[in-house]
Amino acid sequence: MSEQCPNCQSVRIGKNNYGKKTAGVVGASAGTYGGYAAATAGAQAGASLGVVAGPVGAAVGGIGGALIGALLGGATGASAGVILGDVLDDRVLDNYHCLECGYSFSTDSDSHDDIR
Repeated sequence: MSEQCPNCQSVRIGKNNYGKKTAGVVGASAGTYGGYAAATAGAQAGASLGVVAGPVGAAVGGIGGALIGALLGGATGASAGVILGDVLDDRVLDNYHCLECGYSFSTDSDSHDDIR
C-alpha cells in the first residue's frame, strides 16, 4: 500500500522514524547497563570457575562473562526499544512527511498539522 499526502495527493512520501531511532538508542543504553550489571555476577561466577585453570582462566572468565552479558543486554534492549519506537511512530507521532509540499501526517490519526 502506497501512502499519499492528504494535502497535495503526492505519492512521494518519506518516513521520519524518530520514535524508532530514539527508543532504540535508549533501549540499547539501558540494556547494556542492565546487562553489564547482571553480568557482574556472571563474571564473579566465571572467575570462580576459571580459577581451576589458574589466574589467567579467572581473568578470562571474569572479563568474558561481563562482556557477553553487556552485549546481550544491549542487543535485547535495542530490540525492545525499536519495537516500542515503531509503535510510537505508527500511533502517536506524525511519522510521514511529503517530499513535495513538506506536510507531516500520520496514517492512523485524523490530525493533519501543517508544519511549514
